[in-house]
Amino acid sequence: MHQRQEFLSSTALITGASRGIGAATALRFAAAGWDLQLVARNAEQLEAVAAECRAKGVTVSATSADLSDPTAVHAAIADLQQQGGCPGVVINNAGAALTAPLADVPLEQWQWLFQLNVTSVFQVCQAVLPGLRAQGGGLIINISSHAARNAFPTWGVYCTTKAALEAFTRCLAEEERSHGIRATTLTLGSVDTPLYDTPTVQADFDRCAMLPVAQVADTLLHIAQQPRQLLLEDLTLMPAAGAL
Repeated sequence: MHQRQEFLSSTALITGASRGIGAATALRFAAAGWDLQLVARNAEQLEAVAAECRAKGVTVSATSADLSDPTAVHAAIADLQQQGGCPGVVINNAGAALTAPLADVPLEQWQWLFQLNVTSVFQVCQAVLPGLRAQGGGLIINISSHAARNAFPTWGVYCTTKAALEAFTRCLAEEERSHGIRATTLTLGSVDTPLYDTPTVQADFDRCAMLPVAQVADTLLHIAQQPRQLLLEDLTLMPAAGAL
């Protein structure tokens, strides 16, 4: 709790908070005493997570929005800030994956994945930056993947989006440093999440060998608890088994 007081705001905004890494992170932060601002597409699942977090004695604002719709992002973040003010920590976790040879990917699917994995992060950051600057700083954590630095057949669009996200985060960190705003990536190997159950992903991985979402949530809290004088530019977590 002492480290949390380093922040001018003890509120964390988490996207994609209805399941997987986002839900686990919301619950972990709530257990540590952080107030929350949560956004996800599925309103019913999101409210269930929000209720569980509120039961831990923290204040939770929640709004449902599909971040793959570029017209929905700004309104969702504005709604959360109207309810709960400006957060001290922003965790851009919402994302998706797509497996297909690059030669076969329809333009609509390429644009959909870029909107969700890259452009929505850009939009969220633009929406929170004025408040972060006004309060004297904050921390933005963008969830990346080791796919940003490696080439995996049929994962080309996903690899490209994560490489773009990594570059965006580095540039954002440099531009906002003078405002006291830190930007970092948490780079992940395979994590056992519902992503592998979605119709756009065809993969035969050993789910038991993947990182558990609880470990990722603990790591995100660790990053958030670091003093304002320290920036973890990137932290990488990989399963002990390596790339699956």
